[in-house]
Amino acid sequence: MLLTITLIISGLVALNLLLLKFSCNKTIKPKKVDRKPVILNTRISIPTSQQILAPTGS
Repeated sequence: MLLTITLIISGLVALNLLLLKFSCNKTIKPKKVDRKPVILNTRISIPTSQQILAPTGS
């Protein structure tokens, strides 16, 4: 009895794995489009300004 249940369960597991292996839909990945890289201008010029400080009184 125990042997019969074990054989049935292992047969069902094997059948399930076979169905899973052969029923997967294989998706076709789109080919990569050759695009030129976008080069951003990273030079940022910050105008230097002097701050005039208020007198502290000391």
